[in-house]
Amino acid sequence: MTSWKPNAPPRKATDLAVGRADIDHAVELFSDLGNITTRKMMGGLCLYHEGTIFAILMSDGSLWLKGAGEMIDVLEAEGCTRWTYQREGKAPTQMPYWSMPDAALDDPDLACDWARRALTHL
Repeated sequence: MTSWKPNAPPRKATDLAVGRADIDHAVELFSDLGNITTRKMMGGLCLYHEGTIFAILMSDGSLWLKGAGEMIDVLEAEGCTRWTYQREGKAPTQMPYWSMPDAALDDPDLACDWARRALTHL
């Protein structure tokens, strides 16, 4: 498997497409969840389990897990960072996604465990 680079520096606007290798890696990483579908949007690729979005793969290769409810505290306690972006002249916007725990980025069992935990709060 390819190694993930969470919170990698942004690429140029011309590099916004999500690469096939990154898509294949993300789908493989979460394959034990079963019924994974994807859709390109929000500058990346949304990953769904049984119709519920639970993660986003960004064009820079970073993988973000959706957090809601008590899961937010769990992700923050693990040291995961929240996806925040800022448009020129605007206040920062926080999205409901956190970086995946480093240990889960190349471990399908651990990644699926985190995804299942996140899905229980969505």
